[in-house]
Amino acid sequence: MNTPVEVKASRSYPVWIEKGLLEKAGERIRERTGAKRACIVMGEHVVKLYGDRLQRSLEHAGFQVLRFVHKSGERHKNLETYGELMGLLARSGMTRSDLLVSLGGGVTGDLTGFAAATFQRGVDFVQIPTSLLAMVDSSVGGKTGVNLPEGKNLAGAFWQPLLVLCDPLLLETLPREELRCGSAEELKCAVLRDEGLFNALSKDPALAASEDVIRRCVQIKRDLVEEDEFDRGSRRLLNLGHSFGHAVEACSGYEILHGQAVAIGMAMIARAAAAKGICSVETAEKIRAGLCALSLPTETEIPGEALLKALLRDKKRSGDSMNLVVPETIGSCRVEKVPVEELGDWLRLGGAK
Repeated sequence: MNTPVEVKASRSYPVWIEKGLLEKAGERIRERTGAKRACIVMGEHVVKLYGDRLQRSLEHAGFQVLRFVHKSGERHKNLETYGELMGLLARSGMTRSDLLVSLGGGVTGDLTGFAAATFQRGVDFVQIPTSLLAMVDSSVGGKTGVNLPEGKNLAGAFWQPLLVLCDPLLLETLPREELRCGSAEELKCAVLRDEGLFNALSKDPALAASEDVIRRCVQIKRDLVEEDEFDRGSRRLLNLGHSFGHAVEACSGYEILHGQAVAIGMAMIARAAAAKGICSVETAEKIRAGLCALSLPTETEIPGEALLKALLRDKKRSGDSMNLVVPETIGSCRVEKVPVEELGDWLRLGGAK
């Protein structure tokens, strides 16, 4: 049996990465809680694939099971869906001694975590990610939230899960584009902390769904979360590509997938960093080539003016400045405090039209 990656935060928890975990989910969750009721939160596509299997596993472990099914897609990670979930929990008599179980990608995990953080001022929740992106990124670290019309993840809370169960077998039903989105976050981790991982992924994209690569990315994120759980210092490095990427995502009406937007954001910030002498042109080109090797986009046709407006609404803005994560070399990045009035120039140097 594999050993889990242990995350030591305000609440410590294991991240299990093992094939076949979905069938063992009830058993693993029961080891961590005395809860009697569990509400599975899942999207309309995931429920057809895995909903019954998870419910059987939970019931076999002695849980009474409730279901909440939401519409799929980033645009439905909003206050309306959040309100519907909270209403169901209240009407069903859920209590603080019960728990929520997220079965899905980042949208489901963020929504479930935010509901768990706020229902009766906090209940336990479990992450069972079904996308590569969620396995290597959003399921670990305790960031939860929903989108507002004004921007992405503007309503949220830090709330660590009870445990995380990553079953790589669930990736076999994942559309190719979604796998590529996950590989964007993996390449981000590699640019941050692991040149060897970067070279391996660039050479063989098929490694993206392997247990070893998933585990290494979880370890990288774990290390940054343990250094800075509440995102005031080194954890900000995990936003590499995200400031520009979130602007691209929002301006597209979420038609551009999160991983695709992050890839574009990484390529843009690398080009801008090279233009400003923070990294070499060769480093920026290596990042672009690595993204291309994973069949990810590196440019956008969205006008720079629109991107700037979205960027100014980003939650990472602090007063008259914004923290942008910039690469120095492959495996090393830093946070650059940029005055708001200079953001347009950064976008232009990054390739915005």
